[in-house]
Amino acid sequence: MPRSPVPSSGPSRRMRGFEPAFGLMKEPVRVAGESRGFAVARLLTHWAEVVGEDLARATRPVKVGYGREGFGATLTLLTTGAMAPMIEMQKEKIRARVNAIYGYNAISRVVLTQTAPIGFAEGQAEFTPAPKAPKPVDPAIRAAAAETAAPIHDPGLRAALEALAENILNRRKTKEGKS
Repeated sequence: MPRSPVPSSGPSRRMRGFEPAFGLMKEPVRVAGESRGFAVARLLTHWAEVVGEDLARATRPVKVGYGREGFGATLTLLTTGAMAPMIEMQKEKIRARVNAIYGYNAISRVVLTQTAPIGFAEGQAEFTPAPKAPKPVDPAIRAAAAETAAPIHDPGLRAALEALAENILNRRKTKEGKS
């Protein structure tokens, strides 16, 4: 009668060479996510892809709670008080997108929890502000920057050098205006 293999009780063997950073964190992230009800860690790690950049800036998933009846779960989102009415109107869209990740109607309700962007909830939620609009560049500075980088043949390098030249020329102009 052949012997069955005995599972080793020692630590698992590591890969040789470099390991991807997330490979080292995969298990702790999974355990932490499951403790808060997130069976699919992708919901946490790819929140911006799930709901879109605009909603991701204003919300953070906090937990997934399962009721006693078992008719779907409740997703709790953290948001600021000012954004809560706008998010409230989009709860059904959020629920549909999250259920698309799960592959079935796992989430039956979306509940909002409001917090302040700073203060008592600091460290619990970081809401990113909308990106700043680019400052208008003086056409003379832009022309001077293009002339400076004109001898470069590589288009990527030329664009980077033009941007650098614009920044330097704008800074000089700002300093001269203050003096």
